[in-house]
Amino acid sequence: MIDVMLAFMGLGMGEVILILAIVLIMFGAKKLPELAKGLGKGIKEFKRASSDIQDEMDRSTHYEEEHRPQHQETRKQVEKKDSSNKDDTVTVESTTESDTSKS
Repeated sequence: MIDVMLAFMGLGMGEVILILAIVLIMFGAKKLPELAKGLGKGIKEFKRASSDIQDEMDRSTHYEEEHRPQHQETRKQVEKKDSSNKDDTVTVESTTESDTSKS
């Protein structure tokens, strides 16, 4: 796993040791456990948040799959009602136009 992580970052073992030495010099041996603990908590929180987002996306997809036929039926019913209302409107308008042209 460490090899994969190091290969991903493009760093060799020498660079990692140098970075760790610089961190040790900058923060001191007493602060390193606190920094590691904070880093671990941050990573844990990030993983939990990304897991929550993935779960929410899965639930949303699952909900849409379950209710898709129901939505399609409702949409067809609404479209039928709209088309019947448009026909009525056209009929009323044509009646009104013919009445006004006779006068």
